[in-house]
Amino acid sequence: MTVTQPAVHLRVPTPEDASAWHRVFDDPEVMEFHGGASHDLAHYEEFTARQRAHAEAHGFCLYTLLNDSDEVIGFTGAQPWPQDWGPVGEIEIGWRLGRAYWGRGYATVAAEAALERVRAAGVGHVVAMVHARNERSIAVTRRLGMRAAEHLESPVSRVPAICHRLDL
Repeated sequence: MTVTQPAVHLRVPTPEDASAWHRVFDDPEVMEFHGGASHDLAHYEEFTARQRAHAEAHGFCLYTLLNDSDEVIGFTGAQPWPQDWGPVGEIEIGWRLGRAYWGRGYATVAAEAALERVRAAGVGHVVAMVHARNERSIAVTRRLGMRAAEHLESPVSRVPAICHRLDL
């Protein structure tokens, strides 16, 4: 049996994407491993602006993820690790999808497309920091061929995380 992969499109986030990200991620289940609470629109306005700056500076970012109907369903891509703990100085790949799109293969297909863009920008290695209980994201790291390398803990929230690594 042949499994059809979902079609995805990645684009550098537009200013209008801030409201779409806000809408798609305004769900406690989506945010369970990302601080637990929804963010306000201003957060996503700053976040999408930061991603546009990353695209300009690095040639990659956390891209707006669209399905084949051009609906915003989340984001995927890479950015410099933004914290002062963990894999400082490394490039982190990540993904976040609206709950309605879970379990359909979007995260893996989109992450593979993002990895191609990161590789094309000259990056030779990426990490993915994943909450230790986030089985869905851990499964995506496995499908991407990443290996669990370090177990870390956020110094602020005390959240356990696993740093997964992949040579490109």
